[in-house]
Amino acid sequence: MIIKKALRAIAWVILVFVAFVSCWLLAALLLPLFAVNSKPVIGNDVAIYIQTNGDHTDIIVPVKNQVKDWTGEISYQNTISKDTTCNYVAIGWGDKGFYLNTPTWSQLKFSVAFRAAFALSTSAIHATFCKDLRENADCKKIMISNAQYAGLIAFIDNSFKRDANGHVINIRTTANYDNEDAFYEAKRKYNLFYTCNTWANNALKACGQKACLWTVFDVGIFYHYR
Repeated sequence: MIIKKALRAIAWVILVFVAFVSCWLLAALLLPLFAVNSKPVIGNDVAIYIQTNGDHTDIIVPVKNQVKDWTGEISYQNTISKDTTCNYVAIGWGDKGFYLNTPTWSQLKFSVAFRAAFALSTSAIHATFCKDLRENADCKKIMISNAQYAGLIAFIDNSFKRDANGHVINIRTTANYDNEDAFYEAKRKYNLFYTCNTWANNALKACGQKACLWTVFDVGIFYHYR
């Protein structure tokens, strides 16, 4: 009798797990197809870009313009090269464990993936200075107004975790991806429902541009920019 009850309980756990995964996958496949701001107001003041590496989406903004100078928070001095000639900065949000401990997917540890999926880790912002940007299937240019850019700035600014004096917190690490990048402490926790691509999608919503209703994958975002 006890064995039957235990087997029944295990069966229910498996059934609930399968149902949860099925619903999550269905939502992850279908909801990105529905667009928010499908016909956005286009500006001509600021050029921003969205860029994917095949898994993760970055928002790329000018380092300096009349609206914002990012170097007051994202300093060239925090990079290895300290190259001040870069005129754009790619900004992404994600799980700190992924960023700092998983340079390639082949090195992904179960513990890192588990902690990220269930919001058991902290998050970070990855900022990479860049010079030449070329539009292609993985890099799309978007023209917005200064007012729209102000909305994007507010969203990104609010993603940083700050110290008692209101300054962003640079993460000192040797896990840099190249010579022009740095990491910063961030708010929120990565999880199955809020990923790096969800953050980027919300950034596009914040400046009134085409975005998915909800997405956890980069393909959802780029589907609306083909």
